[in-house]
Amino acid sequence: MKLYGDVKMRSKITLLSLSLLLLAGQSLQLARAQEHGPQEHGQPQPHAQPQEHVQPQRAQPRVAPVAGRPAYDAHGQVLDSRYNHGRYYPPVGTVRPSLPSEYRPYYRGGRPYYFNGGIWYAPQGPGFVVVRPPVGLVINVLPPYYSTVWFGGVPYYYADNVYYASQPGQDGYTVVDAPDNADAPSEPPDPPQADLIVYPKNGQSKDQQAADQYECHNWAKGQTGFDPTQVGGGDPGNSAMNRSNYNRAMSACLQARGYQVN
Repeated sequence: MKLYGDVKMRSKITLLSLSLLLLAGQSLQLARAQEHGPQEHGQPQPHAQPQEHVQPQRAQPRVAPVAGRPAYDAHGQVLDSRYNHGRYYPPVGTVRPSLPSEYRPYYRGGRPYYFNGGIWYAPQGPGFVVVRPPVGLVINVLPPYYSTVWFGGVPYYYADNVYYASQPGQDGYTVVDAPDNADAPSEPPDPPQADLIVYPKNGQSKDQQAADQYECHNWAKGQTGFDPTQVGGGDPGNSAMNRSNYNRAMSACLQARGYQVN
């Protein structure tokens, strides 16, 4: 009985010693964890910095006021302020997955180009990229918004760093090089005339309005012999009366197509 009691006592002492050793080991691990901080428990390491350092925000372009308007709009489009044009366009090289609605296809040198709202696109991979149209490409409708500038008595039509001109024998307008004196436009040879102010009454889009205005222009030109895109209207006669007749013909044509003309 005494031997059995001694064995039982030694077993209790052994178990107690093991318990003390385990407790000491846990205390040592806890102390080491507190010494090295929380990084050993899944927190970011020095090379895994917070997100604002791993992916810094892209530097925004400087937005300088141009004629009271910012150089960039909320979509990153650039203000074209040349000749007080005052329209925003996406920068060349901008890629989009699909073409906008109501685009017009054109071809030059066997290559397709797509035109919408004064912006030119060309195929690139699965999408389309904003480009400058090639010189010599002929279009039948000017951009919905354009600025008329004169150089040496010749009118040019300008939008988004592209110049268009009406050339003899062309049923439309040709993309041309910028004039040599592009920074110094001249005054129009005739006294400036008030342009017709056209409002769509039936919800016509800007592209549809541009197409209707071009077709009415061709009709009015054929009816009156006056062409405001040519020097002196293309007629050496009474230009003031011819312009008045042209404006009346234009107004009648546009009103028949659902526009209010002032």
